[in-house]
Amino acid sequence: MSNPLTWKSWSPFLVGAAIGVLSWFAFATADKPLGITTAFENTAALIQKAVVPGVEQSNEFFAAKAEKGQSPKIDWEWMLVLGVFIGAFLSSLLSKDRTRENVPPLWRWRFGDSTAKRFAAAFLGGALMMFGARVAQGCTSGHGISGALQLAVSSWTFVLVMFAVAVATAFLLYGREGARHV
Repeated sequence: MSNPLTWKSWSPFLVGAAIGVLSWFAFATADKPLGITTAFENTAALIQKAVVPGVEQSNEFFAAKAEKGQSPKIDWEWMLVLGVFIGAFLSSLLSKDRTRENVPPLWRWRFGDSTAKRFAAAFLGGALMMFGARVAQGCTSGHGISGALQLAVSSWTFVLVMFAVAVATAFLLYGREGARHV
């Protein structure tokens, strides 16, 4: 049997079970849900605090954290952020599936060859997703994994809306015609 670390793709059932075990482990050992965007939120708050001394006295974000007995800090969530990048990189090396493609074929078909346009759109899309995650007070991992595993109605609502918006966005960007170019 071959080494699973060298496979180009894994069974979604195996990966789902592994993520479930990881989530359970996070709750059991740290009493924390999996999540990534809060790491960026806390980092931005710390930068703001360093640039604007005394901001915590007049800022609602800092006041809400203080009410809960919390303060923004760099903590274990950054390990998850780094783990995603390092894990993806190692996976691409081990599976020999590392390709560099700045402009994917579907994007090229619909919007042209411009790398700058592709990067600008990716940055804007990421910024919009981060904004949405903070408005929803959780990201795809926070709501979609941890919250859904806890059967939280707000998380299931988030997941359903997220998928509906993703499908609508794909149709807006690529139309029905785009399916033939994948």
